Amino acid sequence: MAGTEIATPGGPIAGPAVSSGSSFHAAMRILPASQRQAMFEIYAFCRAVDDIADGDTQHADRLAALEQWRADIAACYAGQAPAALRPLDEQIKAFNLQQQDFSDVIDGMIMDVVATIVAPDAATLDTYCDRVASAVGRLAVRVFGLDEAPGIALAHHLGRALQLTNILRDLDEDAEIGRLYLPAEALAAAGIPVGKPYDVIHHPAIAEVCTGIARDAQAHYDASAAIMARCPARVVRSPRIMSDVYHGILTRLLARGWQPPRARVRVPKAKLVWILLRHAIA
Repeated sequence: MAGTEIATPGGPIAGPAVSSGSSFHAAMRILPASQRQAMFEIYAFCRAVDDIADGDTQHADRLAALEQWRADIAACYAGQAPAALRPLDEQIKAFNLQQQDFSDVIDGMIMDVVATIVAPDAATLDTYCDRVASAVGRLAVRVFGLDEAPGIALAHHLGRALQLTNILRDLDEDAEIGRLYLPAEALAAAGIPVGKPYDVIHHPAIAEVCTGIARDAQAHYDASAAIMARCPARVVRSPRIMSDVYHGILTRLLARGWQPPRARVRVPKAKLVWILLRHAIA
């Protein structure tokens, strides 16, 4: 799949397994220990199911593994958590994490397994973003302690902002494995025929499509910033870090441009440190 933020399933992995240089790790470091552990358990779940979806086993085997995860999560809510999921089950109880959100993440992984996604329609792309990114956000905002309504709204907008940024960043990597997450309507409007992903992303009009997706991502960043501005600073420090890091990637993508060859865009480590410090002392 196009890189998913936090989103990636196996059994849980411990916090130290997360790259110390990742934006996720940076955003989680400033949390109190109890919240940090909950986020690492959520990350472990997401990592596990994403690894299944992106694996090289038969489709039927990957679908079965994902459905086993769904059954194991359901067992947690039935009071019969499998031994390997007891650490996650503790966080489910502590933060009132919702079963539907875990299920939505699994459904997003299944979308990548049942068919190779190539130029989905806009509605399908939005559903995909909701499942692989915003659903993770809905789990996270409960851990962060946001009130219900602003938390759900923040997960909606920031999840889509991050995922659209990932899609734009990972154009070439996704095309190499036959995937293309740019919406069919935008391609048609730019006069780009839907064909092999490599051919699509090398079309002379690709900048028109990518710029439009970047505008959509920016609108979601703006909406999420407005929500966070109305929340207590202490509960939105981690999502602010994630927003700042990924908005920085989007800004660099726009500055780089969309015509090949496209250099990989990253936020410099010094910038990551500055963002972390700025929000840690806020």
